[in-house]
Amino acid sequence: MRRTLLGIAAAAVMAGLAGSADARTLQFQATWPAGSTLYDNFVMWAERVKALTGGELEVKTMPAGQVVPAFEVFDAINAGVLDGGHAWSGYLQGRHPAAILFTGGPGGPFGLDMIDHMGWYYEGGGKELYEEFWKNEIRLNIHAIPVLPAGPQAFGWFKAPIASLEDMKGMKCRQTGIANEIWSRMGFSVVNMPGGEILPAAERGVIDCAEWVGGVEDLRLGFHNVWKYHFAPGMHETVTIADVLVNGDVWESLTEEQRQIFESAATETWLRWWIRWQKDNAAALKELREKYGVIIKRTPEDVLKAFLKAWDDLAAEHANNNPFFKKVLESKREYASVVVPAKRFYFPPYSFAADIYWPPEEQ
Repeated sequence: MRRTLLGIAAAAVMAGLAGSADARTLQFQATWPAGSTLYDNFVMWAERVKALTGGELEVKTMPAGQVVPAFEVFDAINAGVLDGGHAWSGYLQGRHPAAILFTGGPGGPFGLDMIDHMGWYYEGGGKELYEEFWKNEIRLNIHAIPVLPAGPQAFGWFKAPIASLEDMKGMKCRQTGIANEIWSRMGFSVVNMPGGEILPAAERGVIDCAEWVGGVEDLRLGFHNVWKYHFAPGMHETVTIADVLVNGDVWESLTEEQRQIFESAATETWLRWWIRWQKDNAAALKELREKYGVIIKRTPEDVLKAFLKAWDDLAAEHANNNPFFKKVLESKREYASVVVPAKRFYFPPYSFAADIYWPPEEQ
């Protein structure tokens, strides 16, 4: 019996060694710092991939800057310097205006919410358009999978309260993506920088205000140590979704089962992380207010309306100048024309029951 058990144990060890020899590790980098909740989403997805492949595939997750600067992740993946990444395609806005539409876009657009956008992506032709975007429009050898629903996002942080659009004129604010251009059109002075650079810039007085994400994400980065006025909601990223990005050659080298696991792990992470994140955001707002004395206020309505007006004007210009932007925008408009009116009828306003049980506490 002893020899039999030893033989079984030895065989098991040898099988484990053989399995580890066949295991594959992929190098992925994010566009955000390791301390952010967005990075937690990245880690959650990588852990699910490892578990679902039985350790056959392991994704090594790295924060922004570990291999390349945050905004260089896309080119590094395309060139094969990285096997993949975790990023928001809105950072590509300067290369192609349609990039923002695949993250969601200002106001949805057309009133779409987070689930509506994913409905358009999977059931309304969005996935096929996104593949066309990477292959033919922006010409990067990248396969993208939605994984990170980081919204709706707050309007931002300020050193002094704002009561109207005019109060923001002359302020220098951090903003990024297409919202950067929209804020500029509204008369604001904007600075584009990665999330990890916002707090140091604020501490040096380089910026007067900033938009990042909101809730727990902003709490982790410590914005409350510089600013005490926090405004929400915003219209710039009511829907905003980031992706797992895989080098196209790496994607093709995976087995069909492994590709399915990548996709399924992303879908699971999208839902599970978002559920947890919404709870964490609520707790963070309570902590910001009660522990750190942050004054949380509603964004002035004229600011939100002006933002959507500026976005609609900009979107119309892009549609006139870029056929692919127009095709994607019209695809989303068509989907929204069916879904949004129906949901307005079937879904009671969130505020209806909330106002009865939890009246708003404006500071």
